[in-house]
Parts: sequence; structure tokens; C-alpha cells
Amino acid sequence: MFRRIAPLGIAVFAGLIATSALASDLDIINAPEIDVSESGVAEGWYIRGDLGYAGWVNHDKPDYRIEAFGSTFAEGDFDDARFSKPVSYGVGMGYQFNNFLRADLTTDFFSGSLRGGSDIDSPCITAPAGTTCRLGQKADYNAAHLLANGYVDLGTYAGITPYVGAGAGVTYMNWDSFRAKANCENGTGSCGGQTFEELRVKGGDSWRFTYALMAGASVDLTNRVKLDLGYRFTDMAGGKMFSGSTEVPGVGTVSARGRDDGFQKHEIRAGIRVTTW
Repeated sequence: MFRRIAPLGIAVFAGLIATSALASDLDIINAPEIDVSESGVAEGWYIRGDLGYAGWVNHDKPDYRIEAFGSTFAEGDFDDARFSKPVSYGVGMGYQFNNFLRADLTTDFFSGSLRGGSDIDSPCITAPAGTTCRLGQKADYNAAHLLANGYVDLGTYAGITPYVGAGAGVTYMNWDSFRAKANCENGTGSCGGQTFEELRVKGGDSWRFTYALMAGASVDLTNRVKLDLGYRFTDMAGGKMFSGSTEVPGVGTVSARGRDDGFQKHEIRAGIRVTTW
């Protein structure tokens, strides 16, 4: 009897296993589909606002030329020149094409200053023979970048999207009046108590070609709002700094002109992007 029951039990057990497997297959077949093709990126138009700090500013030496009495009094490069580290702020509008590509137009505003100095082997105007002249220069400027930018988003990981980008456009550079103060120097004698009025010449303005390289990451605050943190290198071409003439008491008309060779900014930036429609 035991021999008859054993095959029957085995058959029942095998049937249960087959039924369970069939049920599992039906569950898999009838399970809802999971769409993994969509990401958290909201495509469409977006607006942005940004703040930046240029902690590193590289530049070539600006040059100058000063003329008096119908001839060149001094010309050359500034022996030393220091540009301030400007803070920038800007706005822009762009379009997110897909999960990986976007582009925008941005305008950034910033201001700063130049402080420099130069030594001249000849005497200052009306200074005693045998002395030399030390010029201290300073000027302020206001500027605005207008850039067209493209970006490649490198995928979203836990709500964070790293990216790289590049841009090109123009910068409007507007220099305020250029001021130079002459000081008579003589290590072996007296300058005869000579003092000189500050030379002030009208600043120049110009449009300069500019390009930029960017890298950073955006953080999803919501599906449509992103915090953008990144780095931007900007290279701006040179242009006119100042040009004009002024009256120096007891001397007459003195003219001066100068040019900067542009500068490069290394900026740390933070901003907000909002997809609108």
C-alpha cells in the first residue's frame, strides 16, 4: 500500500510545483510595465538668474602714451597693474531640448577697477633735471557680457546632473575717467618741493569678443526648479581704456591715451533655473 501512495504523493507534489510556476509566469506577464525612458528633466523653455565671484583675474599689462609740448612725454606698459576681483550678476533665457542638450542666452553685469604704476626715466613735467618720475594710475569700469551658450548634461544621478558647456559673444566695456598722479623722485637730491596736479582723462568704451568655458552640476529642487553650481572661465579681448586731453596748470594741454589687452576671469557661480513652459 505504501508503494502505491508514494507515487501518488510525488505526482501531487509535482502538480503543485507546476501550478505555482504557471501562476508566477502569469503574474510576470500581467505585471504593469515600468517605463524607464523618462527622467526628471523637464523639457522646454527656462529662465535663469546667476551670481558669480571672480576670485582669479589674469591680464596682460595695459599700455599708455602721454604727450605734452607737441611730443611724447612717456609711453610704455604699466610696470604693475592690478584688476579688482569683480562680483557679477546676470539673467538669461534658454531651452532644454532633451535629457542631454540645452542652450541659452545670458547677460551678466559686473564692475571693477584698475590700480597701476609706472616709472619714467625722464623728469616729471616742470620737475628739475636729473630727477625721475613715478606715475600712479587708477580707473574704474562697468561691463556687461552677452553670451550664447550650449551645454551637454551628462546624466542625472540621485537628482544631480553634471554638465559641461561653452559660450561665445561680446562684452561691452565702459571705462570711467582715467586718473594719473605724478610724483618726482630723486634718490640723491631734492625735487625742489615739486607737486603735480592729478591728470584726468576721459575713459573709453568698446565692444570686445568674448568666449567662455563652463563646468558644474545642477541639483533638482523640484522637477522644474534647479540649483546650478559651477565654474566659468571667461576670456575677453582688449580695447581702448582712455583717450583725450586735459589742461595742466602752468603747463598747458597734455593728451593721453591707453589700451588694455583684455583679461581672463575664473569665476565660481551659483544660480537658479526654472522651466516655464
